[in-house]
Amino acid sequence: MCSKVTPEFYRPQMSAAGLSPVHRVVALDQSGNPTELWIPGEAPLTIKVDNNEIVTLMTLGTHPGELALGYLRNQNLIENIEEINSVSVNWEKEVVNIFTKHGKGIADFERKLSKLTVTSGCGQGTIFSCTIDKIYELRFPGTTVRQSAIYELLKKIIPYNKVYRQAGSVHGCGLCKEDQVIMFVEDVGRHNAADAISGRMWLDRIPGEDKILFTTGRLTSEIVMKSAHMRIPVLLSRSGVTQMGLELAQDLGITVIGRAKGKRLFVYNGGENIIFDSHPIANRKMKRAKKSSTLGTSTTKS
Repeated sequence: MCSKVTPEFYRPQMSAAGLSPVHRVVALDQSGNPTELWIPGEAPLTIKVDNNEIVTLMTLGTHPGELALGYLRNQNLIENIEEINSVSVNWEKEVVNIFTKHGKGIADFERKLSKLTVTSGCGQGTIFSCTIDKIYELRFPGTTVRQSAIYELLKKIIPYNKVYRQAGSVHGCGLCKEDQVIMFVEDVGRHNAADAISGRMWLDRIPGEDKILFTTGRLTSEIVMKSAHMRIPVLLSRSGVTQMGLELAQDLGITVIGRAKGKRLFVYNGGENIIFDSHPIANRKMKRAKKSSTLGTSTTKS
């Protein structure tokens, strides 16, 4: 993960305790020969607030502090980062403990915990009732996106999938602006990667209103909710979108672009916000026309 923002505002104390994302193992290939391979790590991480257990996530473990903060932010469990005094990671106990300034844990937690939905997120994501209650207060105005910028962004994102190329079995999310990648996180589930990005945005006060959230995974209702809480109006994915994810995006006004690979994409919502300035068919016709013109000129000269 990278960020060019220099903090000039309050930040809680943070533990630097990221794990190695990959591990070397020996497997047998199709001929029965031993082969050294890399596999991604996976570790349980229990999030606590003032020593009160909130949830246990399965994670790659590279950004535990940001993951915990982003989870609390995206679940609407803590609204202001100024409430947080410190974030302490202890991998021996597989715990990240977030200590508030008041030391009383999450306000009205029993009510917020009263309705818990297990989602289709990798590794089973969760949504608290307060997340759903708050989401419909958000509305997003149309944000213009150039088709050519999307194609350029898809090319630039490829080198960031480092763990996937080395070991597979992970998802990645990127915070982007136009055709630039601001930060990229890989984890065992796309919801964890999105939460880690949200945590860094929270820490560095990075606004989401002019950003694109890219993910390698499908766009479920949970990912749409996370994008909304990060105030990001555009979702871009190599995969597709679920019905509930699409309906929620339509209600909130979030632009949804899916199955985007190479020069192909589908705009499921917010088509009026896309500037189609790089239409593949139109480009091919222009190239053929130029080639025909060149051939005609050559024939005339001869």
